[in-house]
Amino acid sequence: MKKLLLKMLGYAILILISLEIIIRVCHLTKDYPVRFVDEYGVEKWVPNQDGYSVTGIRRQNFSQYHINNSGFNSYREFTPTLNTVEIALVGDSFIEGFHQNYLNSIGRKLEDDLTDIQVYEYGYAGYDFADQLHLIHQYKSTFDKIDYVILGLKFENDLQRGSYTVKADRMKFESPMYKNLRQIKLLVYLQNVGALDDVKHLVSNLGSKKRKKKLAEKSLTNLNQEYIKNFETLVNKYGYDKTRFVLLIDKQNTAEVFLNYLETHAYKYLDFSESLSNSKTATNLIYDKHWNNHGRTLVAKLIATYIAKEEKLKSE
Repeated sequence: MKKLLLKMLGYAILILISLEIIIRVCHLTKDYPVRFVDEYGVEKWVPNQDGYSVTGIRRQNFSQYHINNSGFNSYREFTPTLNTVEIALVGDSFIEGFHQNYLNSIGRKLEDDLTDIQVYEYGYAGYDFADQLHLIHQYKSTFDKIDYVILGLKFENDLQRGSYTVKADRMKFESPMYKNLRQIKLLVYLQNVGALDDVKHLVSNLGSKKRKKKLAEKSLTNLNQEYIKNFETLVNKYGYDKTRFVLLIDKQNTAEVFLNYLETHAYKYLDFSESLSNSKTATNLIYDKHWNNHGRTLVAKLIATYIAKEEKLKSE
């Protein structure tokens, strides 16, 4: 019996080692760039990193990323001047674009659609409105030179706080424990394909019961008003240039009261929901809610049309 158990243990170890080797050789799981908080209190990626993002059980989506000198995924460096026209895309993972090769990003698509315009992609997974305005404020001298600033905003997710602090739940992934766990590619693969979701959900539910209870106790009306108040608080603290800043939103998933608020207070916004919902071709990845190449093309064309119109008005 003892020999049998030892043999089973030995075979199990060999199987695990074999799976680890297969996953590494075939690159079946994504690389994790290192994140940090810079001297201005802005959370972003450590500059000059390269790697691959993988989505799906069978490497359904495989793309390369490149972190530039500014700490964001982009094929170009951010060097705005007063003599050129630049666009800044600021937002979360949808702008960050790890699900698309960095040489075929939304920014690159925009540059292909427009003439003599540079696009800077300030995308970082998990950025909310507080993160975005804090970034712009801390790098004011840079953003003051940029002609158009497009801010991705999800009303239901990005206005849950009215002040900025570094999010500890993101930075914990840079702890020695998490760094060591990421070196086990088999474990990363199992996590990415959802094999560990039940465990993650159990831990997450235990940690978020208070938050869920708090949200459940609030009516939808009160919650919407709270989000609008947080929006106002952040804008009052950091400022908001209505002549250059434009919100990129999904109108179909944005509360009507917030849309009315934006229009009443003359906040510009672009709605991408109509373009995506009218598309006869899928706009999202199969195993992921993020935009696929077609979806990104549609969003880029929406922004390009707006910029072209604005540039034409300037020249008249």
